[in-house]
Amino acid sequence: MERLATEAPGPPAALTGERLRSHTADVLARARARSAALTDAVDDDDLVRQHSKLMSPLVWDLAHIGSQEEIWLVRDVGGREPVRPDIDDLYDAFQHPRARRPELPLLGPAEARSYVGEVRSKALDVLERAPLEGRALTRAAFAFGMIAQHEQQHDETMLATHQLRRGEPVLRAPAPPPRRATAWPGEVVVPGGPFLMGTSMEPWALDNERPAHEVDVAPFAIDTTPVTNARFAEFVDAGGYRDPRWWSAEGWRYRAEHEITAPRFWRREGGTWWRRRFGVDEPVPADEPVMHVSYHEAAAFAAWAGRRLPTEAEWEKAARFDPRTGRSLRFPWGDDEPAERHANLGQRHLRPAPVGAYPDGASPCGAQQMIGDVWEWTASDFRAYPGFVAFPYREYSEVFFGSDHKVLRGGSFGTDAVAVRGTFRNWDFPIRRQIFAGFRCARDLRPDEAGAGV
Repeated sequence: MERLATEAPGPPAALTGERLRSHTADVLARARARSAALTDAVDDDDLVRQHSKLMSPLVWDLAHIGSQEEIWLVRDVGGREPVRPDIDDLYDAFQHPRARRPELPLLGPAEARSYVGEVRSKALDVLERAPLEGRALTRAAFAFGMIAQHEQQHDETMLATHQLRRGEPVLRAPAPPPRRATAWPGEVVVPGGPFLMGTSMEPWALDNERPAHEVDVAPFAIDTTPVTNARFAEFVDAGGYRDPRWWSAEGWRYRAEHEITAPRFWRREGGTWWRRRFGVDEPVPADEPVMHVSYHEAAAFAAWAGRRLPTEAEWEKAARFDPRTGRSLRFPWGDDEPAERHANLGQRHLRPAPVGAYPDGASPCGAQQMIGDVWEWTASDFRAYPGFVAFPYREYSEVFFGSDHKVLRGGSFGTDAVAVRGTFRNWDFPIRRQIFAGFRCARDLRPDEAGAGV
């Protein structure tokens, strides 16, 4: 087989020396500003309260961010004296399930803010002095990028906690841009054949994204955009939640046990679907991607529609593969970092944008909004790639591999650009509904379509 073209390294691989240090400091500062905004938006009572058994108190997330930064940047990379070794176990996510964290002797809001500030000051000093080569942990500032991604991931978790919070709205952001594309096909065809999946070149890619490897994918069709609220409402109104034909046995049991009848945060009033979004009650926007649905709900809709969820490999090929060059891109639009015209990321808006809002972010096959807006469920279990090596610790990915977790791709409006790319893999239990997740459907090609797109 002819070798596929190699992937192009992108920032921060193109940066060295002081430019790399400056870029890394900016990424860390962006994450910290967001953490502060999410925690400063509420009073101390709200910070220490558990708003859902599914989530930690916001103050736990804040101190946990500082604890991980201390362990990896201050102690490991910097070789400095510990700041608070006494709280290592307290903020170890594997020792304490979320439902039990309010019972712990957590740092209070003022103490947590002081702690993360002290750790950040020391971490920036380490960044100024540490060699950014040699060890795999420090090469191209990987450890700093890992910590920035970790903080942004917890920021998205805190944003989900805000969605679960009761009370008056405390978060505000401008509306997303309106639809720009006026017409598009309902689906696009992705050609069959091999492509390069994963990455070996992206300097801040995490272990589960590695290594790059060839995957042969049969030709298939995939929705041009994520499934919208209007389309999903058709499934609901057609009795989709009452008909076991569309559900897996596991999904039907969970739906019935929890009496699930619509996406989370939806309710029906006077013939209209309403939703609660960050404390605001509003009619469900017809043209936004559906959100707060589990894997089971997504799979049931797909079965009802005569389609299926894409595999992880299909999703990535639709998002990254350029058939003109045979190369896998960093992002659907190319190798450049996301700009506002490409995708709805970084909590710039507090909702998905209407489908068709980001035609400049389309992939080579024509699929739109594959980055940002909503995480997209795939049909695939979370598994290691061939040649996977756990780095820098098993608990980041390896302990989650298996059939218990399904893969999500693409990021949401609450995902920062540093924490998503064409190779980025998220995973969760198939019952999860509080996350900012939606989906798009795919299908096998019919025999008369076998040559399409090839």
